[in-house]
Amino acid sequence: MRIRQMRRMYELTQEQVAKYLKMHQNSYSHYETGENRVPVDVLEKLADLYGTSVDYLLERTDEKKPYSPCAEKPEENAVLKLLMAE
Repeated sequence: MRIRQMRRMYELTQEQVAKYLKMHQNSYSHYETGENRVPVDVLEKLADLYGTSVDYLLERTDEKKPYSPCAEKPEENAVLKLLMAE
């Protein structure tokens, strides 16, 4: 799974991503380490946050670009900018 790789690429902390997901940092950390399975709704939020697809996060494709219907959602870009500004 690529969730740690994507978080590091955007220079975000686990705490920042956990805050975006409205969960505790510990819970998010368990997803990154594989200790807990990532629920579909969390995968969808992470894909939106990083502007990619769930398939890319799950390593089912090497294509980072999201599928057309989801491409470039302004509200997600605003959230990412807010997180990166902290």
